[in-house]
Amino acid sequence: MKNALVIGATSGIGKELSGLLVADGYKVVITGRRENLLQEIKATDSEKYVIKVHDVNNLTSCDTLFLDLKNEFKTIDLIVYSSGVGDPNYELEWEKELPTLQTNIIAATKIYGLAYNFFRKQGYGHLVGISSIASIRGNRHVPAYFASKAFQANYLESLWMKGKRSKAEIYVTDIQPGFVDTPMAIGKTFWMASTEKATKQIYTAIKQKRKKAYITKRWRMVAFVLRNAPSSLLFKFT
Repeated sequence: MKNALVIGATSGIGKELSGLLVADGYKVVITGRRENLLQEIKATDSEKYVIKVHDVNNLTSCDTLFLDLKNEFKTIDLIVYSSGVGDPNYELEWEKELPTLQTNIIAATKIYGLAYNFFRKQGYGHLVGISSIASIRGNRHVPAYFASKAFQANYLESLWMKGKRSKAEIYVTDIQPGFVDTPMAIGKTFWMASTEKATKQIYTAIKQKRKKAYITKRWRMVAFVLRNAPSSLLFKFT
């Protein structure tokens, strides 16, 4: 039986993906701050889920989590980082920016580094990060969120490069969703995909060990436009 770790599994993509992994025969370690939600997930298949109450912003506990994984499971085949925050911040209030930077940059970097080194010592593994289509350009309403996702995308690509040169068999996948109907979404907008549809495409990309995947697939076209559009044009629409 393969083992997976999904960080940020209490809701949204992390929760849905955990269910797909269990259905595919994985034993899945699920983490999150809300133990009651983790227990609800575990109750659906107590043999396949292992819960770890964990706050990614407690960096010391991140080290403990990975030490526990090594002691309890010996090997982990797949690690998914699905934690993320980000709210509009029209006035650039530091109190709103800080949680985004802590979770999307500091905590993500900590987890990515721990995961990569875990796989390097193990000799193999697959690291998946959920960044965003927001990683491609800036946005005046949510600057920290967009910038933090750009950081993640570049960091994941850097780890992908390291993995290609490593003697270990390490795969790194950057998942870049567009609008997905999760608690992170604010209101209804165009091309809003259901969590179920988006996660099925994510899992397909994981199984194919893709370097990068846009979710849903139509966002690949948007990504092309965003990368090539002049800032003067983007200014009118963002």
